[in-house]
This record gives sequence, structure tokens and C-alpha cells, in this order.
Amino acid sequence: MTGKLGSVLLVALAAWGQKKPITIDALRGAARAGRNVTWAPDGKSFAFLERGELKVYDVTSRKAKSLVTVSDLAAAAASGSSAGRPYEWTNRHARTDEMEWSQDSKSLLYAAEGDLFMIHASGGEWAQLTKTPEAELDPKFSPDCRKVAFRRGWDLYVVDIATKRETRLTLAGSEVLRNGGLDWVYPEEIGLDTAFWWSPDSRFVAYLQFDVSQEPLFPHGDLLRPRAIYEPERYPQAGEHNATIRLGVVPAAGGRTRWLEAARTDESGLLARVGWLPDSQRLYFVRLNRVQNRLEALAVAVDSGKALALFRESDQYWINLRGDLQFLKDGQHFLWTSERDGHRHVYLYANDGTDVKQVTRGDWEVFGITAVDDVNKRLFYTSSEPTHLEKHLYVIDWDGRNKRRLTEEPGMHEISMAQSGAFYLDTFSSLRTAPRTVLHSGDGRALGLYREPERRETEEYAVLPAEILSFAGADGIQLYGRLIRPAGFQSGRQYPVVVTVYGGPDISLPVHNEWPGITMDQALAHHGYVVWQAENRGGAGRGHAFETSIYHKLGVTELADQVAGVRHLISLGFADPKRIGIRGASYGGFMTVNALLNASDVFRAGFATAPVTSWLNYDSIYTERYMGLPAENEKGYSETALARSAGNLKGKLMLAHNFEDDNVLFQNTLQLTSALQTAGKQFEMMLYPQKTHGITGPDLRHENQLMLDFFDRALK
Repeated sequence: MTGKLGSVLLVALAAWGQKKPITIDALRGAARAGRNVTWAPDGKSFAFLERGELKVYDVTSRKAKSLVTVSDLAAAAASGSSAGRPYEWTNRHARTDEMEWSQDSKSLLYAAEGDLFMIHASGGEWAQLTKTPEAELDPKFSPDCRKVAFRRGWDLYVVDIATKRETRLTLAGSEVLRNGGLDWVYPEEIGLDTAFWWSPDSRFVAYLQFDVSQEPLFPHGDLLRPRAIYEPERYPQAGEHNATIRLGVVPAAGGRTRWLEAARTDESGLLARVGWLPDSQRLYFVRLNRVQNRLEALAVAVDSGKALALFRESDQYWINLRGDLQFLKDGQHFLWTSERDGHRHVYLYANDGTDVKQVTRGDWEVFGITAVDDVNKRLFYTSSEPTHLEKHLYVIDWDGRNKRRLTEEPGMHEISMAQSGAFYLDTFSSLRTAPRTVLHSGDGRALGLYREPERRETEEYAVLPAEILSFAGADGIQLYGRLIRPAGFQSGRQYPVVVTVYGGPDISLPVHNEWPGITMDQALAHHGYVVWQAENRGGAGRGHAFETSIYHKLGVTELADQVAGVRHLISLGFADPKRIGIRGASYGGFMTVNALLNASDVFRAGFATAPVTSWLNYDSIYTERYMGLPAENEKGYSETALARSAGNLKGKLMLAHNFEDDNVLFQNTLQLTSALQTAGKQFEMMLYPQKTHGITGPDLRHENQLMLDFFDRALK
């Protein structure tokens, strides 16, 4: 190597070698701040939280200003104590204290310590709207900007902004009869994050009433206090009772609720979407049958209760629900995304359901509609065109013409866009480019850098490069894997491997042309492991047919594809076939245990966090979508239960689980450990005390170190 090029390369390698390796401690603080923004309705600014301050960024001046320090609001809030009370199991996806703009883009609604505050966007002056020991949840400005609706306990209230006078809208709410409040499973698996909606004319509030009295109680218990506290969670497992739901409309000034019987849903169905039509005289709702292979959308008149079908869909497997109906300002049409042609695309409907046009089409997926330009009759959307390994932003006319790609660089583009499409933030990364965020106008022109790449990822730490490889899956289908070679990699050597897996449905496929970042995968690679992550059938992003091979037999096809990926990795010569480990959490925990028990000739060690071990244990809506009802698929539920294969364990297995996991119940791990003990199999286990699905904070550092030590013992 001689000359100028050789000198430049040597300098670059020397600089890279001077960077710090990624360790367990480096993972702390790896999350990037300031990425979540809330656009004002006029599209001229957006709000965000940064280092304890609420700020507003003006897109014209490209400058941010601080409005208020969150601690000042918290200090003004009433102090309520939860000491001695059982934990309230609110799903992580339920809207509780979102920051929200008023429709005139002049004010922000913010919840601090359970109380509500209105903040003026121009100067930061604020007014306190509530001051009570009990939290006000899920607050929403009325469209006319004069009132705020919220939930307190299990009832709905409205507060007048000018007078601070409260009006109670519903009565008799309770833990089992929830007015404007969700159960646990709907936000988790249906994506319904709220249960009440203002009418466009601000005169009414529509709300759902959840009757959860028949949902089973799972017996969680807090064992850390001086005396154990019983903390039951309403959690319907596969085949058990779901909530029954009805839809009502109440005047915002208070009065009698009018119940819309057409929208009543019993245990045979799911009420998945609700909202107002622009005329304020009708509501729409979307419902599915229990196993989610039939869907219908209807509009119902508030006065008469008469319902009109907007559209229906059906599928021989299941329907994936994404997004919501989006009504256009022309008063005549709405948008909807559907997989009816095998890939998710955008459809334009007439408001009475009499006409439908397909706006996008092709062998690729629309991820979602990001904005609608009603003036120029066009919409913006993100999609997997030209490759599912990337995400790009496109604009297209409502009639399907004049499609144009707005993002140029190959890689992943995460888009946050103003409602009208006038401006957007593009957070871009690729395998070789750390994430940066750039402000753009709606025509795609870059206006200025909003966020530089994190210096600790580009200058301080040695982020090892990732590469994407293709391989043939179990049935010959082309799949992709992401490879990170260990630090100091030398050809001719064989290294231990850790496979990172998730593998389940309803989740984007894991391999993308994106920046590797400071992650546990990097820590493992710096510790001497080849790190591999592969696609398998069942994941989202490559069309409905790619997903449905897992139908009624979760874990079978996925494992076959994961094994094919490992065999391809071994064929490259540097992966030691006798030292293959695997790790994953949630569905990935299920796949990890599945691999140790049902592919024991390939996998020698596994670290499983919060694994589902029997689909009878998991929640009704998710499980029945893919596995069907237990009474109708007894064989599928039995054959995919992992405890029945406990005697197959040959490798090293460690299990980790939060004792009060609200999502994958600890029952799963306990049933598996009992079966392993009965089979005479040795394994390791670690319990954590958190009341959540994911392990977080100092406990996560503990788990990461535990995992690293486990693989060192098992594979080195």
C-alpha cells in the first residue's frame, strides 16, 4: 500500500483504533434525545421536550425557543400519593398524558404530575386548568379551542378554559365499567389508544364504555413491601372473555348519553376504530370478528342510529389493521390502507362507500400515510419501494398519478411531517451513516440540519460495521441477515456466535440498511462474538403471503428459517458450529427457548427474556389472530407449547423475567421451569421485580451483564 490513498486509509484506521470499545456501560444513555416532535396544525412549528424543557421550533427561522421548564409545572401540581394502593395496569400504548396543540396553533396542552396546563406558544405563559390529587388523563382540546375534555378515574369531564368550570359528562364509572377508558388488551393489540373523541363542531363527545366485568383477573402480587399486596390485572388469555363495548354520544355541556346500538360489540367481535365524520352528524366505526379475518366499516347517524356500510374486507388467514380512516376536507372522500391485493396500499373511498379507487399499487408495502395536502389533492406516504430493506417517502396525487420519491439516499428515512405536508423532518441513516435529522419543505428540498449525528457514535465509540447478506430460507425463499463481525476479526479463525432473534408476526422485519448504533449487539461483537440477525417468514414488510405461512402454528416456520440462516452463516467459514448461541425477548424469548428445545443440534446456548411458552397463556386478541380459538385449533396450541419438549434440552439455557410482567405473564416462565425440573434438566434463571414487560433502568444493565457472562460461560 503506497501513495496518498494508502496514507489516508492508515490514518483512518488509526483514528478508528483510538475509539473506545462498546461495553455494557456504554449502552447507558444511548437513546437519542429530542426525536419525538408534535407538529402544530398550521405546520409552521413543532413542539418537543429536551432536557426537562418544553420547546417550540419555528420552521421559518429554523430556531427553537424554550417555553417552560417542566419542573415548574410539576411544582404547581397537586400532590397525590399512591402509597399502599394496588398498581393500576394501564397499557403502555394507551394515551394518558399526551402533549397536544390547539387547532389554532396558539396553545399547547400539557399534563404534569396528573394536572393539566395550557401553555401559550408565543411567550410561554401558562395557566393551570386542574389541581386535584387524582390524575386527569388523556386530555384533548375541543376543536374550537375553548374547552378540554379528560378522564378522571373512569368517568369523563370537560373544563372550560376561560372560567375553569368543570362539567362531569358521565356517571357510575368503575374499574369494571370504564367510561372513556380502555382495557389492557385493546391498545396493546388493536392499536386503539383512546376511548373518546370530540365532534368537529365541539358540541359533543363520543366515547366507548368498556365492560370488563367478565375479563379474567390475573393474580399479580407486589412482594417487595413489608406486606404483600394483591395487584390483579384484567387480562383475557386466549379463548377467555373479552370486554363488551358500546358507543355513546354525550353533549359537551352535559346531559344524557345517546347509545348507538349499531356499534355495540359483544365477545364475538372487536370494535377497533371510532371517529367522527366531518359533518358532526355521523360517527364511523370499524369492527372485526373475534379471530379477525372479517372486517367492516360503518357510518352511523347520531340522531337516528341508522348505520350505513362503508366497506367490508375478508381474508382466509387474518386481517392486519394499520392506521385509521382519514377523511378529506373536500367532504366527499376518505383514505384507508388495506392488504386486499396482497400488499398494503392506499385506497380512496367516497364517504358513502359507493366508490373506491386504488391509489398506490405494486409488490411493495405502504407503511403509512404521513400527511394529506387537501389543496393540491395529493398525499404523502412511506413505503418499502424499492426494497424492503429501506424506508422512503413518496408523494402521489389522489388519482394515483405523478408519484415521486422525495428521499434520495439509500437507507432508512424516519419521517415526521406536518399535517398538510408543508414541512417534514427526515431522520436518515444507513449501514455506514449515523442518524442525522434534516428539515425539508414538502417538495423535498432540504432547508437545514436539525439534528447532527450523535458524536459519541461517530467520534467517541468504535461502532463496528454491519453488513447485509442474503440466504435461502427453509423452502428456498430468499431471506436476508445482518452480520456484525467481532472486533479484531481475523480470517481463518472460527468465532462463537450469538443470534439475535424476535421472529414474530405484526413486527417489521429486523434487517435494514440502517446504522448499527450503540447496542447490545455491538457490546457482544466487541466481546469477541459474531452477531447475526436474520429474517424469517411471518414478519411484516414483504406482503401478506410472506406472513401467513405461520398460520395456526407459531414458531415452526420461523425456526426453520432461522436454522437456515445459521447454516448459511456457518458455511462462510468463520462461525464455529459448536458454539452457536441465541438471545431474544418476548416473542424472541419464545423463539430462543424454541430453538434450544427443537433445534438442539444447532443451538448450544440461549438467553430468553420474558418468553411466551404456551400460546394458551398469551392475550386473546393477538393470539387468536394467528392461532385461532383454542377450541378450534387444539393441535396447534398443543404442538407449539414449549413445556412438552422440555426433555429435548441439551444446551445451556438461562431465563429472565419480571415477576409482575403485564404482557407476557410470569406464568409462562414458571410453567416451563416446572417442566424442565420434571425432565431433570438443569438451567439458570433470574427474576426482576418490575411491573412491566421490558426490563429497564439499572435492572437492564444487570440483565445485560448477566447475559454477557452467561454466553462467556456457555460458548467460550
